[in-house]
Amino acid sequence: MDLQLTLPTVRLGSTDMAITRVGFGSWAVGGDWAVGWGNQDDADSVAAIRHAVARGINWIDTAAIYGLGHSEEVVAAALADIPLSERPYVFTKCGLVPNPADRNALPENIGAPDSLRRELEASLRRLKVERIDLYQMHWPAKDGTPIEEYWQVLLDMKREGKVRAVGLSNHTVAQLSAAEALGHVDTLQPPFSAIKRSFGGAELPWCHAHGTGVIVYSPMQAGLLSGAFTAARAAALPANDWRSRNAEFTAPALQRNLALVDALRPVAERHGTNVAVVAIAWTCAWPGVTGAIVGARNPDQVDGWLDAAKLELTIDDMNEIAEGIVASGAGSGPSGPGVSPGR
Repeated sequence: MDLQLTLPTVRLGSTDMAITRVGFGSWAVGGDWAVGWGNQDDADSVAAIRHAVARGINWIDTAAIYGLGHSEEVVAAALADIPLSERPYVFTKCGLVPNPADRNALPENIGAPDSLRRELEASLRRLKVERIDLYQMHWPAKDGTPIEEYWQVLLDMKREGKVRAVGLSNHTVAQLSAAEALGHVDTLQPPFSAIKRSFGGAELPWCHAHGTGVIVYSPMQAGLLSGAFTAARAAALPANDWRSRNAEFTAPALQRNLALVDALRPVAERHGTNVAVVAIAWTCAWPGVTGAIVGARNPDQVDGWLDAAKLELTIDDMNEIAEGIVASGAGSGPSGPGVSPGR
């Protein structure tokens, strides 16, 4: 495969991995399940992943729960013909266990050590790899397993060589501190966008201070900040697309979010790019953010956001976006680095 390794990279926390500022997110390619994006074409998904890698993206984020394992299988299929020396890093997650009798039931948040080890072995099989580059606890456990117990399991997996680095996703500062007391938290994966900004006021400063890499998800807020989303499109979302049931995609939040999109357009025009690229670059402009996870379901969608891997917003850009955030009333949290929440 002819790789075009022209995208800038940055070290992922204190790990030995240097990653591009944007990575391929494979939540959507998992297809139809409780929190799925509706039915997908696997051939298109494989083509999208291969195209992203060919364009220089060097990491893929997936999870065991996406499509109940199907996303990991799609990732494996996409990478099968790529020589090992040219493959991207593969990151996946554990801790969400589906109901085998009902794929549309919400998964359980399980942290029991034996369950996590079963998940790891299953992910290794589906991904067809001997070691996972980054293994993350998807959400805090709700089965009574304390964070100290499930975090120790991930640290043990790293020590045993089955995973290269370990991280947490969707965890708070208090939980990060509890885990760090046992062993270093290599990464945190939080939701972060110009709409969902609370992470920027608490967890991000903690990660920055502790050398924990940060890979944010949903920087375009599941398409709302793509520049192509409309009220009509929101109303037409199928029932098996989780966004059809999400408050950000219905009034009155939807109108505020679309007003924010309009505020991003002048910045995009100034840089000769599109709103999606600006929305993603905004998250990467925050000190402490290593990279952003962006999904795609076909190669054209990859081309639509790839420039975010190189765009560096200026201070004036960030100030203009902060003003647009405040004026639109969209979301919550600080409107920019060093800005107090609510402003």
